[in-house]
Amino acid sequence: FAMDREEMPFNRAQREWVERAADGHGNTVAFGSTRNLSVVGTPVFVNAAFPPLQDQFAKTDPLEIGPTAQTPYVAPSIVNISGMSFGALSAPAVEALSKGAAKAGIWMNTGEGGLSPYHLAGGCDVVFQIGTARYGVRDLDGNLCDDKLREIAAHDQVKMFEIKLAQGAKPGKGGILPAEKVTEEIAAIRGIPAGQASLSPNRHDGVDDFGDLLDMVAHVREVTGKPVGFKTVVGSLGPFRELFALIRDREKDAPDFITIDGGEGGTGAAPMPLIDLVGMPIREALPLVVNLRDEYGLKERVRIVASGKLVNPGDVAWALCAGADFVTSARGFMFSLGCIQALKCNRNTCSTGITTHDASLQKGLVVEDKYVKVAQYAKCLIKEVETIAHSVGVSEPRQMRRKHVRIVQANGCSVPMDEIFPRYKNQTNL
Repeated sequence: FAMDREEMPFNRAQREWVERAADGHGNTVAFGSTRNLSVVGTPVFVNAAFPPLQDQFAKTDPLEIGPTAQTPYVAPSIVNISGMSFGALSAPAVEALSKGAAKAGIWMNTGEGGLSPYHLAGGCDVVFQIGTARYGVRDLDGNLCDDKLREIAAHDQVKMFEIKLAQGAKPGKGGILPAEKVTEEIAAIRGIPAGQASLSPNRHDGVDDFGDLLDMVAHVREVTGKPVGFKTVVGSLGPFRELFALIRDREKDAPDFITIDGGEGGTGAAPMPLIDLVGMPIREALPLVVNLRDEYGLKERVRIVASGKLVNPGDVAWALCAGADFVTSARGFMFSLGCIQALKCNRNTCSTGITTHDASLQKGLVVEDKYVKVAQYAKCLIKEVETIAHSVGVSEPRQMRRKHVRIVQANGCSVPMDEIFPRYKNQTNL
């Protein structure tokens, strides 16, 4: 029998918080915390002696992404839905997420499987992800197709494009969709044969270095008129220093955002060694990449999106303290749909209907019920991040800094995060 804080990858306390939030119930608890606050790495937020009064609270302003794009995106929410493809998820799951995202005023990432009618069904803002197989925007030979890019960009709902280099579940390996999940409809959207496993290349053909990556970013932005960024996992800082130095020299070709996925990310099917052992965790990677971006004077040009097991208010608040501009979650929103963490997403046997294309199993996922839960989870998550922000003495979440959170060390004492990861302060002194 596992205690409330013992299960992996998400313990019962984490999952139950999402469930209560999605149900619209109050998330107050009694008789003290069940969390062991002496565990190394635990964040402890620094409460202010005189926090702001309610009439001093402020709403988080929308933040512009892609100022040089023909159509910049003014993103309204700090919390959004991470990439999960139609294929990995069922049609009703994608539709419920779309409708819930629209109701909550957040964006939804398509994942690498192309744009389906279900992504558009709710009218939410959409980020179209270009995976290494370029599903949905490729020609018959698998090359990037400008006409198809324009076709996708013509949808008003599609606000940005994200080039996927890597994801936390399997850095260095492309997407995997088992054959039993490749239905006729999914195959048509992806442009592949039905009933055969969908195996994406481990990287983009023709993108051999950061110069090639910036060329691709600039090309997609020119063709679509929309902001373009990329998603990756940090292995070490050396390549990112090279990247930011190149961006400074080629700022017109700069990515409009970079999504940093932690090595602990994991909605996708993946080999266990990659899930367990490859990629820097988000708690280490995020502050280091933010520092590099700021060191090269790119804070206002390149937005940072954080992803990787950030499902509860404390996770999101920590990421904002570390310097993220936005946070995205995949599994948090799966829990809001009713995911029970059966760890069988790749088998097409999901009893909740979320990751299966078996019509009999999908019956339990009623879109008109579940989309409300998606929206309530998003709204409650944002509200409680705001509660943490007010507690540490600021009027809204983006005002939180590393000094506002302490990290528990091996000796049981906590240290301010700005001592562990000092923030780069002088962006112009290069």
